[in-house]
Amino acid sequence: MYGFESVVRYSEIDAKRHMTLTALLDLLQDCCIFQSEYLGIGFDYLEEMNRVWVLSSWQVIIKRYPMLGEKVTTYTWAYEFKGFYGYRNFKIVDGNNNTIAYANSMWVFMDTKNMRPARIPDELVEAFNMEEPYPMERSPRKLKLPPDSRAEERVPVHKFFIDTNQHVNNSKYVLIAREYLPEGFKIGELRVEYRKAAVLKDVFYPRVCIEEKRAVVSLENEEGVPYAIVEFIEED
Repeated sequence: MYGFESVVRYSEIDAKRHMTLTALLDLLQDCCIFQSEYLGIGFDYLEEMNRVWVLSSWQVIIKRYPMLGEKVTTYTWAYEFKGFYGYRNFKIVDGNNNTIAYANSMWVFMDTKNMRPARIPDELVEAFNMEEPYPMERSPRKLKLPPDSRAEERVPVHKFFIDTNQHVNNSKYVLIAREYLPEGFKIGELRVEYRKAAVLKDVFYPRVCIEEKRAVVSLENEEGVPYAIVEFIEED
């Protein structure tokens, strides 16, 4: 297990001084990047192999959003590798060691030359030193947009969406999708299925379905093929 401490910064909060959902996702993403760098299997290692990890799905449960100035610790660990898939858990705890969020994720090991899945090498599996999965109810990876959805205005991919893989960063899909939530919708659980990496000059054509305590947003191309489907579940 790998962890790092941080303090909720002003740049990470909303109008009520709570950490935003996307800032929380960035903590999770940063944590797994830091672990890989610490173990010597980060950017340089992967670049030499022409490999990259691509996120396939998130399931994040938020018990509460930490406040401005609050100290939190983010942890991550790998719990299974299968073929070209890697499975990883996360948790965020507060200063009293109470869990305030936890997550499950699925990643694909990709060959960057042909952008096809590649077998995960044994040395990489051994480096992660797998641990037991977090005791949570894991939802299926696949998501589907309900048929009674509405189309929204197109959203171009901007430069600030792009990360080191030259793709739209994982949290940016969520940032866009949450704009369609009703006022007062408090997110207790997030699920995302990433299907196709969006790049600079692509355009999202959102389709949105709002149900009681649930909202689904599909960010699609002009032909209606999803880049990502995002599901928000309202807290009880």
